[in-house]
Amino acid sequence: MTAEPIIFGTDGWRDRIADTYTFEAVRRCAHGFSRYLLEVEGTEKPLVVGYDKRFASEAFAATAAEVAAGHGLKVFLTKGPTPTPTISYAVVERKAAGAINITASHNPPGDNGFKVRDRHGGAVNPEGLKAIEAYIPDTDAKVPHVDLEQGLKTGVIEIFDPAPAYTRQIESLVDLGALRGAGLSLLIDPMWGNGAGWFSNLLRGGSTVVSEIHNQHNPIFPEMSRPEPIPPNIDVGLATALELGTDALLITDGDADRVGLGDEKGEFVNQLRVFGLLAFYMLEVRGERGPIVKTLSTTSMLEKLGKLYNVPVIQTGVGFKYVAPKMLEVDALIGGEESGGYAFRGHVPERDGILAGLYLLDMMVKLGKKPSELVEMLFAKVGPHYYDRIDTPLAPEKRDEHRARIAAAKPASLAGMKVTDIITVDGYKFELEDGGWLLIRFSGTEPIVRVYCETTDPGRVKPLLDAGLKMVGVS
Repeated sequence: MTAEPIIFGTDGWRDRIADTYTFEAVRRCAHGFSRYLLEVEGTEKPLVVGYDKRFASEAFAATAAEVAAGHGLKVFLTKGPTPTPTISYAVVERKAAGAINITASHNPPGDNGFKVRDRHGGAVNPEGLKAIEAYIPDTDAKVPHVDLEQGLKTGVIEIFDPAPAYTRQIESLVDLGALRGAGLSLLIDPMWGNGAGWFSNLLRGGSTVVSEIHNQHNPIFPEMSRPEPIPPNIDVGLATALELGTDALLITDGDADRVGLGDEKGEFVNQLRVFGLLAFYMLEVRGERGPIVKTLSTTSMLEKLGKLYNVPVIQTGVGFKYVAPKMLEVDALIGGEESGGYAFRGHVPERDGILAGLYLLDMMVKLGKKPSELVEMLFAKVGPHYYDRIDTPLAPEKRDEHRARIAAAKPASLAGMKVTDIITVDGYKFELEDGGWLLIRFSGTEPIVRVYCETTDPGRVKPLLDAGLKMVGVS
């Protein structure tokens, strides 16, 4: 029987374990990616394979390594669950052709995924993903592989520890000594994922105190519906931080490529404000200049910062498959997206929740301010901005019907504000006269429709979201 085609979405392919996400499917994906790498990079460069803490991820990663080795590629397999940015940096450090990462990132616990990275350690561009998909066979019947034990014995598969090289890279980018000696009280919530232990290890040895919760291996992700660093998944972390009286809460998602921030009052600093803070930090605190790359689903505060500091702001479709190539093309200072993933010049063009978290701490120390005070400082520059998002389940077969409804709507105004432009690069973005926006798009990784908005008036948030849901036809 012919299997369903495997399609790479916003960031790789994800599906439900033991349903469509099977060992056969992973072998098919690994075959497609190996063929692609052999075409674009040749046989001389190795491949990095890593994985997260989801159910059976280590076994799926071993399967992917066996297939890559069967294609004649030297494989470096991580010795344990490893943050996505650490895997990406290993690609550069090992001069590899790319990486396979077995992770479903922030998806629900029943899912797993297959991410691919190019020789820069960044997401493969859309054209490359199409080429990979074309190489994926209908079955794994003729997929070559080398048994893991045999591969380890002959050296074609090698288990390695990518942490030391990544740690040296982090030390070159952030003054960890200053953070260790700053006397901060921090709570870290790695959401049962790959970020566990990283901040504690990097910041130990000084007056800064680091505590952690949700730092064990538990693939059902208790106390949250999924390891995504947004409410309500972070509610336990926020309550614990407030109880402990910490200066800040840092949250990393399941594979530690995203970061969330809780302030000293136990309140969430949403991911658009964090992007604004990180761009402000780069421009004002570090005094650096360069283009800012953002997805169309994130904050218009960046355009305002761009004007203030005379740097270009470039908008892309949603996903690092668009952001990473553009960052490399323009030598961007920072790139990011609404989901809480941010990448930085001088590093890999990959979301890095660990480095982003450290930069936020460095901003606190350099400016002598707590998170809520940093937000006030940002708003003093660009004005207050308010954001929210609603995710609604939607069957894939219904997408065309709902897409047609949105396309036909063509509203002249929303929540009493004039629509100044409609952008259809990735979904439907309605730009508004106050500089805010409403975006409706269908997720590339899950069967849901997302309705997002940002505005300068908190009273407009709910009316905008309601208008978006009505356009979709799910209100």
